[in-house]
Amino acid sequence: MLEIMELDLSYGDARALDGVALSVEEGSIVTVVGANGAGKTSLIRAIAGMLRPARGRILFRGRDITGWPSHRVCNLGIGQVAEGRQIFPSLSVRENLRMGAMLPRARARRVANLDRVIDLFPVLAERLAQAAGTLSGGEQQMLAIGRCLMGAPELVMFDEPSLGLAPAVAQDVLRTIRDLNREGLTCLLVEQNVAVSLKLASRAYVLENGRVTLCGSGQELLDDDRVRRAYLGM
Repeated sequence: MLEIMELDLSYGDARALDGVALSVEEGSIVTVVGANGAGKTSLIRAIAGMLRPARGRILFRGRDITGWPSHRVCNLGIGQVAEGRQIFPSLSVRENLRMGAMLPRARARRVANLDRVIDLFPVLAERLAQAAGTLSGGEQQMLAIGRCLMGAPELVMFDEPSLGLAPAVAQDVLRTIRDLNREGLTCLLVEQNVAVSLKLASRAYVLENGRVTLCGSGQELLDDDRVRRAYLGM
């Protein structure tokens, strides 16, 4: 579904991505792990059209979307749940969800998609008129995921979805991602909880200093001594 080929990205003289290559099969969960500053968020932003790579190609269903503006990428079917949630705090929960359905691809399905989001996160049904900024951290993450789903994406990129959440809430969020994948949603996951994210992943990549240094199945990386020492403290 998604193929990244030899992607380079820089901020001035600082190289953020250096020849990154990875692929995401339809119906899979692919996890990208790495330390802070490794280039994980830069990768997601490049795919989303928020940053323009200096070299390389981004293919979605065989179509070259390298350098496309973000609104075209979204309308093609690539959604993003950004790090830090990035909801509209002064708007109500209902208004935030409606914002997600403004894409042309999603307008005809906004009622059905809203029903799906409410079924997925029943607590949001009780908060529809509430200002989004007054929700708890976990509820805001639910809203961020729900807003993304309102855009009817075929692939969703999750950037640190459990960041800043209580352990029990974080587990609920990651369980939701697993359940969405089982329903057919393709997922690209960047997650600080390396152990859990590798258990979820059918394929995983380790990103270090903007380069892919390891790749394999989630279980293979979970069993790799280098990964265990660097990220699992074992």
